[in-house]
Amino acid sequence: MNEDQVKGVAQKMRGKVNEAMGKVMGRPSRELKGDVEQAAGAARKNAGDAREAAKDRTKRHH
Repeated sequence: MNEDQVKGVAQKMRGKVNEAMGKVMGRPSRELKGDVEQAAGAARKNAGDAREAAKDRTKRHH
């Protein structure tokens, strides 16, 4: 697992917490912030996944 994968998962979790807190507190702006943070975390994790896949492919070809 690389740094982008770990940070992406952590960012998604923070986003879920913000979204839930926004719902509980009745604060749509915090809920939206959570949604945006989850999307950014997912993108970062996907980038890390792609990097790992590329690294694995190059290892298999050598």
